[in-house]
Amino acid sequence: MADPSSYRPKPGQIPDSPGVYKFRDEHRRVIYVGKAKSLRQRLANYFQPLTGLHPRTATMVTTAASVEWTVVSTEVEALQLEYSWIKEFDPRFNVKYRDDKSYPYLAVTMNEEFPRVQVMRGHKKKGVRYFGPYAHAWAIRETVDLMLRVFPVRTCSAGVFRNAASAGRPCLLGYIGKCSAPCVGRVAPEEHRELAEDFCDFMAGRTGTYIRRLEKQMTIAAEDMEYEKAARLRDDIEALRRAMEKNAVVLADATDADLIALAEDELEAAVQIFHVRGGRVRGQRGWITDKVEAVDTAGLVEHALQQLYGEESGDAVPKEVLVPALPEDTEAVSAWLSGRRGSLVSLRVPQRGDKKDLMATVARNAQQALVLHKTKRAGDLTTRSRALEEIAEALDLDSAPLRIECFDISHLQGEDVVASMVVFEDGLPRKSEYRRFQIKGFEGQDDVRSMHEVITRRFKRYLAEKDRTGEWGPAGDGGVPVDGEVPAEDDGRPKRFAYPPQLVVVDGGQPQVAAARRALDELGIDDVAICGLAKRLEEVWLPGDDDPVVLPRSSEGLYLLQRVRDTAHDFAIRYQRSKRTKRLRSSPLDAVPGLGESRKQALIKHFGSVKRLKQATIEQICEVPGFGRKTAEAVAVALAQAAPAAPAVNTATGEIMEDDGGTTT
Repeated sequence: MADPSSYRPKPGQIPDSPGVYKFRDEHRRVIYVGKAKSLRQRLANYFQPLTGLHPRTATMVTTAASVEWTVVSTEVEALQLEYSWIKEFDPRFNVKYRDDKSYPYLAVTMNEEFPRVQVMRGHKKKGVRYFGPYAHAWAIRETVDLMLRVFPVRTCSAGVFRNAASAGRPCLLGYIGKCSAPCVGRVAPEEHRELAEDFCDFMAGRTGTYIRRLEKQMTIAAEDMEYEKAARLRDDIEALRRAMEKNAVVLADATDADLIALAEDELEAAVQIFHVRGGRVRGQRGWITDKVEAVDTAGLVEHALQQLYGEESGDAVPKEVLVPALPEDTEAVSAWLSGRRGSLVSLRVPQRGDKKDLMATVARNAQQALVLHKTKRAGDLTTRSRALEEIAEALDLDSAPLRIECFDISHLQGEDVVASMVVFEDGLPRKSEYRRFQIKGFEGQDDVRSMHEVITRRFKRYLAEKDRTGEWGPAGDGGVPVDGEVPAEDDGRPKRFAYPPQLVVVDGGQPQVAAARRALDELGIDDVAICGLAKRLEEVWLPGDDDPVVLPRSSEGLYLLQRVRDTAHDFAIRYQRSKRTKRLRSSPLDAVPGLGESRKQALIKHFGSVKRLKQATIEQICEVPGFGRKTAEAVAVALAQAAPAAPAVNTATGEIMEDDGGTTT
């Protein structure tokens, strides 16, 4: 635990201007990012007596070992930079968001020659129109099925589209009138695009135009006694109205707005958003956030706005955003939102009328989401904490191992020997810090030597990072650079192997544990605990002990160790299989620098087989288009140095297959 006074900047050193600041821990990892109108006033708040700080803030400043800042011109720039740094560094003491699901959108791929209507999840793509998000994918499909009667836009995949075009016959939807069948030329690309644009206009809320147009066409058809056409138009109108009923009118003035509501307690908050377009609720989404920093409702609203609109632009940012409380820097946030949209965005708290009533509905949804989350995850937090405490007690550790690293060795009969390292923090996997190793020190099968090599390499990298960064740099008193800046190489981004674990778990028993302990002793590291988990009886082995530690089968600590071990095992096996597959597919031509797949195929096609290519002269290789003498010489050298491949055997006849397709006996 650090004393904040040890890295407190000198009076007058911090500028009295807008900016963004970062707190770092002893390993140079960014643990908190914040912004301020006045850096001097804001940072001074962190260095008051600990008894006057919020418990979470006190934990943060005692975990930190330095603070630095970047001055910006305006509060809007500070907001943008804060969002960028939070996304980049993922600081552990900033508000954490957990989206409760990957919400599906109704997407229209206007970036294709023949736009397609489909369900999409994940990151948004350029040139695609999105509507939603929806709570369920089936809700999108029901809406699309109703609308295809009026707007028969393509919904098939690229493969189905190509097959139909080559066969000259449309799919079933084309036969039943729910696709205009552009694949077989029933409509021109321009006509199909116009259908897609009308579909998008209807989904965007401009519904009255199409209903009135169809009603007029129905009336004319009835007057002309074209009763079948009139009946079909009547059914189209009914289908559109049913699609509209799925999104009831909630605001009478055809408002485009997003309504954001919160439900919170001391530890977590639920965020719910209703997307209203054309006066109708077109989508809904929500997430749960951990309140790992001392933050009020206004601060949560600001974080929610950053999360919601940080990657959006244009019409994805509505004209109006309704919130339960205004952020502290309302003008800066409004200016930032307006910049994302490209026009003025109104940010306000609804006071009366339909908007206030709808906000109450959103708030009820948020409260229900928080209650449901607490019900589902209450056991989770308790279980993880209990598991870590049980491990600490069983292994006689000073504190719970918040960072656990597990290592496993994998090979196939001594070939393609690899190792894996997985990381669990607070009992949860941190996949961004998983690492893979190739065993380089020797050949053959020796799990003990392999484990010694991997542990040595991993902690040598840690010591190298520690030596490179130093304990706390010489730039300025208190560890703070004079100008508030950081050297480029110490930018706070997670470095490979830069952070030591409290516990190392190896997959194996006494020999593997002894090898890992010996590797750490040789490096002079004595503050990292080691244990091994043997598969046969799930026994936990400690260095130097003749008897294992046996945790109860119902122990949450044992379950966590098993999960860590199994994760490392699976990660190692996947890497080993990928290496084996790559080796089996390798060719002597892979050793030729600058020789791509196209030219390799050209060589094989020209000579017919690798065997005949080996027998070719340099002059004959030069005859292949695209090959000069220098490249031909490199190909000849690589083939001459390649070890002869084992002959293939025809399992049906027992004959040995030659490279050129012949056989021998």
